[in-house]
Amino acid sequence: MKTVAFYTLGCKVNQYETEAMAELFKKEGYNVVDAEDKADIYVINTCTVTNLGDRKSRQFIRRAKRKNRKAIIAVVGCYVQVSPDEVFEIEDVDLVIGTNDKNKIVELCEEVKEKHKRIKIVEDIMKVREFEEMPINEIEGKTRAFVKIQEGCNQYCSYCIIPYARGPVRSRKLQNIIKEVEKLSKSGFKEIVLTGIHVASYGKDLGDIRLIDVIEAIHDIEGIERIRLSSLEPTIITEEFMDRLIKLPKVCNHFHLSLQSGSNTVLKRMNRKYTTEEYLSIVKLIRKYMPDVGLTTDIIVGFPGETDEEFEETYNFVKEIGFSRIHVFKYSPRKGTPAAKFKNQVDGKIKAERSRKLIELGEELNKVFNRRFIGKIMNVLFEEKVRGATGLMEGYTTNYIRVMAKGDISIEGEILPVKMNRISGENLIGEITNK
Repeated sequence: MKTVAFYTLGCKVNQYETEAMAELFKKEGYNVVDAEDKADIYVINTCTVTNLGDRKSRQFIRRAKRKNRKAIIAVVGCYVQVSPDEVFEIEDVDLVIGTNDKNKIVELCEEVKEKHKRIKIVEDIMKVREFEEMPINEIEGKTRAFVKIQEGCNQYCSYCIIPYARGPVRSRKLQNIIKEVEKLSKSGFKEIVLTGIHVASYGKDLGDIRLIDVIEAIHDIEGIERIRLSSLEPTIITEEFMDRLIKLPKVCNHFHLSLQSGSNTVLKRMNRKYTTEEYLSIVKLIRKYMPDVGLTTDIIVGFPGETDEEFEETYNFVKEIGFSRIHVFKYSPRKGTPAAKFKNQVDGKIKAERSRKLIELGEELNKVFNRRFIGKIMNVLFEEKVRGATGLMEGYTTNYIRVMAKGDISIEGEILPVKMNRISGENLIGEITNK
């Protein structure tokens, strides 16, 4: 049997697209094997958010070729889109595809093989206006399904290469989203995660439709019990949005609200479209409707010119908000973005120290949040066995607390009530109850 292996870097959208490409290969009779196995075709789905992502992509290209000198190496995605010639110049690469045209990957790999030629297909992404349909009908061994509803970004934050890699906002047609969610429901998935490059922009290219309309449209699909949203731009949250959202009980009380900095001067240099005052009022609005909401976010430390005072503003703001979890990133200059040319780049040791302080604060805030739920009974969607532990299963609450409880694989995919007993690291330990 013909074999194909995938190596995926980067975001949830890349992971979704890898699943979709794998399905295309399966339909043509290919067996999908592990990335570390010998395969006839290796597909590297690249990330270019940082220079490190580019380097990892190149490393895997070399590793794949060592596993099978005769293998076809296909490199796709964001790194290809922003540096097509650089990727195509790598001797071992047979096929390069940018962030569009991934739905042609099987036929292009076959063409490479049959005609013994190298192929490069990289469109001018800024001219692409249609959402590329790559629906997923089958996802194996998972209880949560990601559904890509949107592509591209028009924000142009000064540190970010993604608008240049993914192009302008393109939204998926509502009927196609509904069709995919219905299929996933029939496959047994109970939780759907709506994802995209900039989900909050959904519908801006379609006219009179927005993200909240999508949520309402899939809410009553039978079998789906949870709807979760991936990272959101805070400015999408309005009184009207929350008023409509709260009427939809399947929507999880968890928001990943992008922050990046808690200093207004840094936010301005980042070209973010809100102030800390606006962000705080949005958080208060969410908590008015969802008191037990889990709020997670991303923070960049050491952005060019970030002073000690600006970092302290971020530290204090994060503390004031009281996030349930934060992801901290040290700023890394990305060639091709305005911020890479900014003066006053911050020393690496200073970045590391600021990162350490924020990570410690995040751990403290996580415990404070989790402690609120000790003694309470919460519904948990169990996803898998706890690695390295016997007789323990893990899953998530609606507000995105990771929970462990005694159980076996028979409860995978089940939503069960769990009484929360104690904290263990970032997790809660509980016991399944009938109450």
